[in-house]
Amino acid sequence: MTKALDAQHSTFEKAKKELITAATRATKALDRERKKLTRQAKTSGNRAKKAAEQITKKTERLGKATSAKVKRELRTQIRKLEKLKETAAAEAKESRDQLKLVREDLASARIHFKRATKIDRAMGAVDREINKLLGKKTKRKKKPATKKTAVKKAPAKKKTAKKKATKKKVTRKKVARKTRAKK
Repeated sequence: MTKALDAQHSTFEKAKKELITAATRATKALDRERKKLTRQAKTSGNRAKKAAEQITKKTERLGKATSAKVKRELRTQIRKLEKLKETAAAEAKESRDQLKLVREDLASARIHFKRATKIDRAMGAVDREINKLLGKKTKRKKKPATKKTAVKKAPAKKKTAKKKATKKKVTRKKVARKTRAKK
C-alpha cells in the first residue's frame, strides 16, 4: 500500500512541476509576443506619421511649383506616400488588434502561473507539517555556495612630504609698477 502511495505522490510532484514549467513557459512566450507586437505597432505608426508629414511638405511644394513637369512628379510622389501611409496605418491597426488578444492570453497565463506557484507553496507547507507530526526531519535544499571573489586592494600609496610653497618671483614689470606707484 505504501508503494502505491509513494508512486501517486511522485506522479503528483511530477505533475506539479510540469504545471509550473508550462505556466512559466507560456507566460514568458506571451510576454515576448506582446513586446514584439508593441514594437511593430510603434514602428508602423511612426512610418505613417512620417509619410503624413512628407505628404504635407510635398503638397506645399506642389502649390509653389510652376512648371508642369515638377507638378507631375510631385503628384506621383504624393500618391506613393499616401499608399505608404495607408499600408503603415493598416499594419499598425492589425498589430494593435493582435496585441489585444495577446494581452488577454497573457493575463490568463499569469493567473495560471500564480495558481501554480500558490499550489506549490501550499503543498510544501502541508508536507512540512506532515513530516513534523511524523517526526521526520525535512531535508531542505542547500543553496549552491556562491564563490567569494577576492577583492584586490589598491596598492598602498607612498606618503610623500608636502612641498613648501615657493615664493613668487617678482618680474621686472611688477617692480617697475611698484616703483612708479611709490613716486
